[in-house]
Amino acid sequence: MSVGYQGAKMTTRGKTVWGFKLTTALAVIVFTSAPVWAQSGARLSDSLREHVASGSTASLDLIFHGSADEVRAIAARHGVRVMKILANDAVIRATAAQIQALSAEVDHLSRDVEVTSFMSVTNEAIGADQVWAGVAGAPGFTGAGIGIALIDSGVWTGHRSLAGRVVFAKDFVEDDNKPGSIEDPYGHGTHIGAIIAGSSPYPQDSTLQTPFRGVAPGANLISLRVIGADGSGRASNVIEAIDWVISNRKRYNIRVINLSLGAPAEQSYRDDPLCEAVERAVHAGIVVVAAAGNRGKDDQGRSVHGLIDSPGIDPYVITVGALNTKGTAWRSDDELASYSSKGPTIDGIIKPDLAAPGNKIVSAEALGGSLSVDHAMLHAAGAGEDAYMMLSGTSMSAGVVSGTVALVLEANAKLTPAQVKMALQQSATFMPEAGLVGAGAGSLNSAAAVNAAISGPAIQSTVIGGETVQSTGVMTLDPRTAHALKRRTFGDEILWGDEILWGDHIIWGDHIIWGDHIIWDDRIIWGSHIV
Repeated sequence: MSVGYQGAKMTTRGKTVWGFKLTTALAVIVFTSAPVWAQSGARLSDSLREHVASGSTASLDLIFHGSADEVRAIAARHGVRVMKILANDAVIRATAAQIQALSAEVDHLSRDVEVTSFMSVTNEAIGADQVWAGVAGAPGFTGAGIGIALIDSGVWTGHRSLAGRVVFAKDFVEDDNKPGSIEDPYGHGTHIGAIIAGSSPYPQDSTLQTPFRGVAPGANLISLRVIGADGSGRASNVIEAIDWVISNRKRYNIRVINLSLGAPAEQSYRDDPLCEAVERAVHAGIVVVAAAGNRGKDDQGRSVHGLIDSPGIDPYVITVGALNTKGTAWRSDDELASYSSKGPTIDGIIKPDLAAPGNKIVSAEALGGSLSVDHAMLHAAGAGEDAYMMLSGTSMSAGVVSGTVALVLEANAKLTPAQVKMALQQSATFMPEAGLVGAGAGSLNSAAAVNAAISGPAIQSTVIGGETVQSTGVMTLDPRTAHALKRRTFGDEILWGDEILWGDHIIWGDHIIWGDHIIWDDRIIWGSHIV
């Protein structure tokens, strides 16, 4: 699997970062596509099945889930080469014939796909400035002490806005043109890192007399480099970095993982090795924020649906779409960026979970990074350690949300990943023009999210069947949409009377409730009922 950055569409060193075409209607994607896990033998993605059917003698690198002993034993039986042993998986190299033989013995196989990264944030647009000043009678929050694992292309620590913010760095990239470098030869990670936690009192240049500040300038960054100088990496390196975070989370108080990267979803989240890794992190108490991807339109500029990238397809992560704020602090003119990937996912799950500013975001520029070297027009202001560049994409949006998560967790360190997700979604501003599959719960509101973290979610009363039910519903569906949803079933969606369970989303009547089993302090929120 190849993972890529979620920045704006651009051609980097001769290769298109994104630009896939889909013309299938949304209804077909959601309701008539056969579930990928309903297959005989090992569950394989379409690309692997095509490779096996071709009878090709070319070898592919695959991710195989299992212990080291299991992997070595199976590899020996089938004569395949073990390339790398991970904490919970391994990378093996096999031909089409070997894959076919393996498929009779293992549960599922996945390609070690290539991943690519997805491309001063307007903090007033999300209310971060209010959080710094203090909300709900509490003192200001900056994310102080919260560790955020930035799994990306590295961070150039020489930038003034990032001085003292990176507390640890590790390189997972192999065969890169800068072996062993823990800095940022690409430039994407530096840009995201400053969006999350950057801070500099110095103006960006003589004409822009404004200091730079990220969303959570008090947070600590743990830089884990998985993206090379060309903007791409391997899924296995991302998985290795995630497992490292799980093992070292207490040492650096890592509460958040930022994944401004991804790859086209080839299989259900149940079998996707990136999704398996992020679920391990969430179950370990770490909030995982993932970019939705930048495939919201095709090469002809037409809007397309159903192209959320992995691991953003996983219901346990917070998947973020990109907003175009039009350069203003007012929310009324915000709209979903045309490139932002829309749902539903390959499994029919409603994604993204929410949206945040991601268009034309000014942030730190890495000195000598190939992004700025190859695309000089991206430079926005300043020079050297005070240089800034402008990038667009759901990568940037994910960074904004990760910074907000740090603010939320500083305000209430007891929150679980599910509670953090709920606080963000319940406090978001619904965007009816973008819809659920465009912007999810809506536009990020950092101030409201922190207030929810301190005071608990707002409780609403809804009359259902003549009975008043207390719920955490955050929006009302268009009656026609609700009617259509009630008439459909898909995958693990459960239809029970007027109640529809879809992934981790509950639709009751025409109301949406996020999170099906949430405990908040001494209140238990179970589905839509307060017990």
